Amino acid sequence: MDLTCTIDPTDTGALLALYRDLALAAGREIMAVYCSKMTVERKSDESPVTEADRRSEAVILAGLRKACPQVLCVAEEEMSHGIVIRGACDTFMLIDPLDGTREFVDSKSDFTVNIALICDGAPILGVVYAPARGMLYTGGPDGACAYEVDEAFNCGEGRKVCVRTPSSVPMIVASRSHRTPETDAFIARYPGAEIASVGSSLKFCLLAAGEADLYPRFGRTMEWDTAAGDAVLRAAGGRTLLLNGEPMNYGKRFQADADFANPWFVATAGMPVEPILAEEGGD
Repeated sequence: MDLTCTIDPTDTGALLALYRDLALAAGREIMAVYCSKMTVERKSDESPVTEADRRSEAVILAGLRKACPQVLCVAEEEMSHGIVIRGACDTFMLIDPLDGTREFVDSKSDFTVNIALICDGAPILGVVYAPARGMLYTGGPDGACAYEVDEAFNCGEGRKVCVRTPSSVPMIVASRSHRTPETDAFIARYPGAEIASVGSSLKFCLLAAGEADLYPRFGRTMEWDTAAGDAVLRAAGGRTLLLNGEPMNYGKRFQADADFANPWFVATAGMPVEPILAEEGGD
């Protein structure tokens, strides 16, 4: 599609197509760095950042701000450089240009590009692209789809995906780089469960595609880390719940921790986790 055109943000089909095209363009920038000798820097929170993060974000923000100048963009690298978002906003976009930078630096394949649209606190559109795996996932009002992407960054035909029927022996996906004792305690509630360690927002996509059942996250995340994957999961029939059983919401501001910081959560493809979460308490 023409990335220079202006799009009505209520046209979810056109907006999702834009997100997909921008994610592919950002993936091209990321893989150019991935296949070269890269310099790794450290942000103020000691998390890694590379040229790929910056190049990807520049491509995405240029496209979004050209096509949707009236919609606020909240992007990870801009925020890390002190960009201040003033006032509340009912509709905005969340961008993580390279989720899973640790995996990227370690030459693993589970890193992603993430773009999402938030309306009234909920992620209603999302694209997650894993360029090293050649997979792209979308989620919106018409459901969730998975696409294979070739080496020339062309998408094949999408196939509809949805969550699977809950199993008595669930598959649980957990963070590769941020496993915590609380995560292990949650997993212990499911004796015999299969466990997979995966980086980035791909964990949401595995649930959405019917390949896993639960993703517990008892550790720090930011809204741009989760919004696109959450949108894909919700479109596929799953949910992302806070520890009190309520849905994850977005646009969290003026907190003691940081703007756009998430509390702990559990993403589920359909497993009945609310009673367990109620026992844990929390917000």
